[in-house]
Amino acid sequence: MTLEQLISQVRQLTETQVRNIVEEKIRSFIETRNKDINKIFKELCFCILAAGYSAEKSLHIQEKINDGFLNLSEKELAEELKKLGHRYPEARARYIVKSREKMNELKNVIEVLEDCKQIREWLVENIYGLGYKEASHFLRNIGCLDLAIIDYHILDLLEKYKIIKKPRTLTKKRYLEIEKILEKVSGRLNMQLGELDLYLWYLETGKIIK
Repeated sequence: MTLEQLISQVRQLTETQVRNIVEEKIRSFIETRNKDINKIFKELCFCILAAGYSAEKSLHIQEKINDGFLNLSEKELAEELKKLGHRYPEARARYIVKSREKMNELKNVIEVLEDCKQIREWLVENIYGLGYKEASHFLRNIGCLDLAIIDYHILDLLEKYKIIKKPRTLTKKRYLEIEKILEKVSGRLNMQLGELDLYLWYLETGKIIK
């Protein structure tokens, strides 16, 4: 399989019902950015939970805990995460509670900075539990559509189509190199990176979560 075949596969998906699902997701992401900081913070918590864990299960946990992300103590939150089956309850509870201290700064950064890549750098430097993938995921989910979410599903897909050799570890340098490759793919398809990610996820998993 080749890059041209991948592009062809995505083009075919844009002519199916998958396009309606993708467009609805994109609309909901853009709407989230205009919500209050509590709603945005809960989206950040979802991305912290999803790091090294199932996105589908993290979404279920996010829906169950909801406002608990805003007011539970670290111990209480860890207990809830453990009860709901998260793989890393103590670490994720610690990251989330520490991140609450940055809520006002987060709100300001999102409102003031227009460059999503600058916001991503701030997130990686200031929010516990976020690397480039998680920060990109969060930003896409609040309407920043010009970043790539490079998780193992995407890496597996790109390797399957012989576009990259899957790296043992995803350093910042390698992350940004692969993001550039995906930018070229999205350019060929005349869509933004955040939109392309949903199609690629569907190709690899048969699902679109968020």
